[in-house]
Amino acid sequence: MECNYNFEDLDKIMNFTSWSEKKKIDTLLFIDCSLYTNMGRESTQTERNVTKSKSKKLYKAIYKIDPSVGKLILKSID
Repeated sequence: MECNYNFEDLDKIMNFTSWSEKKKIDTLLFIDCSLYTNMGRESTQTERNVTKSKSKKLYKAIYKIDPSVGKLILKSID
């Protein structure tokens, strides 16, 4: 799957009416994956914290789309 979206597109993705819930969730998870794969050993603690914060916002957006899936994901990071 190729994803041309990034974290800054979160609101746009949430407002797509032509996309299914599954496609929205898949795209948000793909963005989350990209955030973590772009970090390296040289990443500072601040960069890691920013990534974790963005990730949590993505998970909260998933919760708005599908509370049962979002709840499981949010529970796993707490």
